[in-house]
Amino acid sequence: MLTPTEKLLFALLVAICLTATYTTFQQMAKIITRGQGKLNFNDLPRRVITGVVALISQGRLIRHRRLTSLFHYGVAWGFIFYGLVNILDILEGLIPGFTFFPDNIIGQLYRLLADIFSVAVLVGVAYLLLRRFAFHDPVLGIRENVKLMPKARKGIPQDSLVVGLFILMHVGARFVGSSFLIAQHGADAWQPFANWLASAWSGLSPAALNFGWHASWWVAIGLVFMFLPYFPYTKHAHLFMGPFNFMTRPERNYLGQMFTLDFEDESIEQFGAATLFDLEQTQIVDAFACIMCNRCQEVCPAYNTGKELSPSALEINKRYYIKEHMTELANGAEPLPLLDFAISESAVWACTACGACIDACPVGNTPMLDIMDIRRNLVLMESSFPDELKGAFVGMERMGNPWQSTDSRMAWAEPLPFSVPTVEENPDFEYLLWVGCAGAFNPDAQKTVRAVATILHEAGVSFAVLGEMESCTGDSARRAGNEYLFYEMAMANIETLNAAGVDKKRIVTSCPHCFTTLGREYKELGGYYEVYHHTQLIADLVGKGKLKLNGNKLEKVTFHDPCYLGRHNGVVYDPRKALAEAGAHLLEMDRHGVNSFCCGAGGAQMWKEEEHGETAVNQVRFDEARRTGATTLAVACPFCAQMMTDANRHAGDPMTVKDVAQIVVEAMDVR
Repeated sequence: MLTPTEKLLFALLVAICLTATYTTFQQMAKIITRGQGKLNFNDLPRRVITGVVALISQGRLIRHRRLTSLFHYGVAWGFIFYGLVNILDILEGLIPGFTFFPDNIIGQLYRLLADIFSVAVLVGVAYLLLRRFAFHDPVLGIRENVKLMPKARKGIPQDSLVVGLFILMHVGARFVGSSFLIAQHGADAWQPFANWLASAWSGLSPAALNFGWHASWWVAIGLVFMFLPYFPYTKHAHLFMGPFNFMTRPERNYLGQMFTLDFEDESIEQFGAATLFDLEQTQIVDAFACIMCNRCQEVCPAYNTGKELSPSALEINKRYYIKEHMTELANGAEPLPLLDFAISESAVWACTACGACIDACPVGNTPMLDIMDIRRNLVLMESSFPDELKGAFVGMERMGNPWQSTDSRMAWAEPLPFSVPTVEENPDFEYLLWVGCAGAFNPDAQKTVRAVATILHEAGVSFAVLGEMESCTGDSARRAGNEYLFYEMAMANIETLNAAGVDKKRIVTSCPHCFTTLGREYKELGGYYEVYHHTQLIADLVGKGKLKLNGNKLEKVTFHDPCYLGRHNGVVYDPRKALAEAGAHLLEMDRHGVNSFCCGAGGAQMWKEEEHGETAVNQVRFDEARRTGATTLAVACPFCAQMMTDANRHAGDPMTVKDVAQIVVEAMDVR
């Protein structure tokens, strides 16, 4: 127990530290609320549970860097448990004779857990510090060609050291204090590690042991209160801002959903994000939640191929800019443009919108959406975008397709031995076959759509197409930042689809981007459609016995999961089932399923030159496919097909690139 003088000093320390804590946390709150929109507190009980689950699971970080993640779990869970430990230690210091259930199983289990977690935290932090400062793990660094604030490049390791030393001293002091108590009062079987350390104090006098406990208590508890005001300035804020992020972020129909801008509101003067406070409040929370672990950077296809983009650097730059200007920004100062400190323009246009950064982040950050908002500002407000995109924009606006083609949208069906009806010719269709711009105008993609139509025909599925009424969904316009063009195309398509009665039918498409846009994004604009990717329908038809496949070929196949099928929408099983039924012997790439590596065409990259880097994204992915030893590379997206075909040709055609639908048709006994 503390002496009266110590209690007075403790009360003074608490008063000073909590006052300073209130000031810094208030500044943090003011900065967050300067962002656009509002944090989502709807259905609060469920969201609190979401936050608690995120806190306990640590954002499912075990999916990557498993050894490091195990050590981090020990640190995180130990530090969470130390919330209870610190409260009880304060009570023990202030209340005469207080001990938490000394002879009860509850108190005994508490002491056991405190002992185990103390060691877990100390070992885990020691590992993490050695990993950064002794072994210099390369994944923790950021390349020199990436824009990173000078203070951040130096400050990240310093911040890690400060946090690491704080935890070591706090937990270490408490652990040592427990050993002093054991040395004073006798062995405690429920604290095996502290028991072991207590043997080192066997020669000390009772006065020395008492002094040791008092000193340890002050270091352990005093550090906590002294660190509280510093929380908003350090990455350690992720401890509570990560769960808070999961609690308050918007509900999305799929992983990387972008929300439509309100073009009908004439009071809005800014579209997209030019400065920090043009971002949504939840995106500013991202900066405080960021743990600077670089997991998003590790999976980013642009960063992995030497481009200037690092999603981690984007969040770190936001964080350090806020850190350097906390007081001014909280008091209403205008921030610098994001392109001045957060990200380079080349990095903005290098993003493939694959969503890997969002999926990998253990604290719920969405750096990809920041980039999409920055693109919106560049296109809508500044008319600044790569020259190559102008042709795609003009094509979508004037001809309804980014290929700028004036050909018939029904030309793809001409080689088929059966007729493909339009919705006027077959108004009682079960499925609308959404051909898509690639299927209508790209020769390779036309083969895929013909294969899908053949499957529907042979399975006896009643289907129809929109024909010349079909138009681009606007996916590429949206990902390129031209949100207004997307909005216009979406509203026109919704009107066409509803007039054709498609809102009461089903849609099947061979393009994951159309699949996502029609099925997920149009809902926000009033278009509610039941949409299937063709691999889902094929798997369903096979399962119901409506599609007979011989399955005898046993060809070695590897499957490339499209980002907008696997990662964004979770469709992983169906294409593999279709391939298996067609007789494919599947050889998986190292990165597959929701962890698949991008082909390089998403985010409107299909319509522009790839940003400068060490290598092309599609080449990296194709090399992965070749290493499996497969002879056929199966795809399920026209963009992926184009990129993999290009890489295959560049390598001398060592593989055959085919859509899943084409492989299925080859396994059919077509009548």
